[in-house]
Amino acid sequence: MLEKSPASVAARTTVLEVRDLKKHFPVRKGLLQREAGTVYAVDGVSFSIGEGETLGLVGESGCGKSTVGRTILRLIEPTGGSIIISGKDITHLDKAELRTYRRQMQIIFQDPFSSLDPRMSAGDIVAEPMRVHRLARGAEVKKRVAELFDRVGLRKAQMANYPHQFSGGQRQRIGIARALALEPKLIVGDEPVSALDVSIQAQVLNLMMDLQRDLGLSYLFISHNLAVVEHISHRIAVMYLGRIVECTDKRTLFTRPQHPYTESLLLAVPVPDPRVKRRKYVLQGEVPSPMKPPSGCHFHTRCPYAVDRCKIESPALREVKPGQWVACHLR
Repeated sequence: MLEKSPASVAARTTVLEVRDLKKHFPVRKGLLQREAGTVYAVDGVSFSIGEGETLGLVGESGCGKSTVGRTILRLIEPTGGSIIISGKDITHLDKAELRTYRRQMQIIFQDPFSSLDPRMSAGDIVAEPMRVHRLARGAEVKKRVAELFDRVGLRKAQMANYPHQFSGGQRQRIGIARALALEPKLIVGDEPVSALDVSIQAQVLNLMMDLQRDLGLSYLFISHNLAVVEHISHRIAVMYLGRIVECTDKRTLFTRPQHPYTESLLLAVPVPDPRVKRRKYVLQGEVPSPMKPPSGCHFHTRCPYAVDRCKIESPALREVKPGQWVACHLR
């Protein structure tokens, strides 16, 4: 159980606070669709994000990263916990009450092609949120869309083009412009550059950082790529099987990791210089099923340092050093 939420960087106004967030999916089988089990996709996640801050959320595929992002936005409903935006708990708001807070939080999806309606022009895609929320009408909409296109590095003349007429990087810029249309405080980036070429990834990441500097945006940046997360994030949270196991600033994480899983992730990153020698370690075993997670610490079945306590008692995410939160009995 979490002692208290990992705090944002000092002196930042908190934009998002997540407390003990859970999302469990029932598994149904048979003709009568009887419940045969539960997938514990997110199982007690807590963190906060300050104004103008980027929190990177990393972990293996299937650990629950994307589910965290979509649950925060109430695209899928949480099973338990609290989601607090700018001091307001939105966890149980109905659709009408939530509408106001939709403007404060937006998402950039992983696939820049499937996330855009192929029947709509790029200009209409970006304009749609403004029309839905009645922020502008008539010529004002077109003017604001043109400004957003210019801000994300697209030409005004491209507003009439359709998604298939853009490259992958340009399509993701349209997705970013759409996310900016409602002037949000928080943007969730769900693997926003993983489908792009490496050179284009750098351009999109730098664009997001420039927008953050100019507009004071806060990001929850979800990725499995440690190099990308290191480039854009202020702090990094590491997830394993539905839980955060470590959360700290990026410099500390990459130089002095405390959780065995974080150590394993960093050791798995290839070094481009063949002359550099370092210790190699390959995690043993497979990632357990989220339907039947291990008792105690979820990582104990693969941890080289596990003791008997790890198999029985679930470790709390606690502050072991100033600003460094770790869920491990041995720290």
